[in-house]
Amino acid sequence: MIKYPVYIPSKDREKSALTARWFKRWGVPFHLVVEPAQVDKYTAEGWGDFLLVLPEDNMRLLGSRLWIREHSISEGHKRHWQFDDNIRSFRRLTRGVRVHVNPNKAIEIVEEFTDRYTNIGISGFDYEMFVTDQCKRPYVLNVHVYSASLINNEMPYKWRLYYNDDTDICLQVLNGGLCTVQFKTLMVEKMRTLTVKGGNTDDLYQRDGRLLMARSLEEVWPEHVETVWRFGRPQHRVKNNWKQFKQKLIRRTDLDWEKIAAKKYDFKLVQHRDSDCWQMKKFANEQNEQNRT
Repeated sequence: MIKYPVYIPSKDREKSALTARWFKRWGVPFHLVVEPAQVDKYTAEGWGDFLLVLPEDNMRLLGSRLWIREHSISEGHKRHWQFDDNIRSFRRLTRGVRVHVNPNKAIEIVEEFTDRYTNIGISGFDYEMFVTDQCKRPYVLNVHVYSASLINNEMPYKWRLYYNDDTDICLQVLNGGLCTVQFKTLMVEKMRTLTVKGGNTDDLYQRDGRLLMARSLEEVWPEHVETVWRFGRPQHRVKNNWKQFKQKLIRRTDLDWEKIAAKKYDFKLVQHRDSDCWQMKKFANEQNEQNRT
């Protein structure tokens, strides 16, 4: 029941298109967006039915993102999804455990939540690596949303930087007074940067790419961004951990909010196979016991 179109810009990952593979497994409708020169090798790997071809080669990620937005607008959509092509799975935090979740359901929930408000520019999923098992907040407001984003096509803010385009568009949205929403109880398991060949690795992270990425963002947003040394490399950091953005969500007035408050989603925990992990064995046994009672 996904409402908005799903796009995955991809390059040189025909054999390791992790997001597309996960979506195909679960029956998520999606477009795998590639350059004309990439069509043959993606088709050879079985992706032909999912391909959406860019008008020319060498548009890079920035050009691809802008073209995708215009494509979704041309089809009459108010919003659209953009996912990185190195997402291995979707997870849901339940009872302190991050279990696999049907991405159709996860996407549907974020869409429905987003459409309840009039001032959300970007919403989406946090990374599984940054969500603790003890996380109590279903979502946080006015922070970064990367790699798995639902974009408002009606806002004036667009991708514009070659480096750190995702941070820049979030800062545009927040500086302009709209909200971002980062879901934490629903999350994506994204592969770490430089662990999957292809994509933007060759374009962005070679030589002094890290420093250029940080400095270019700081030049555009000196009031919000500084360049620091972290984890043995230069990185950008948004000052005050994004806390300077304090705008609140604005509810639509044409919805029955009492009905929304009473709504429950039909999640069901299913044990697909035995696990060697003692935590997962304990969790499965507790769940089975609760089902019996």
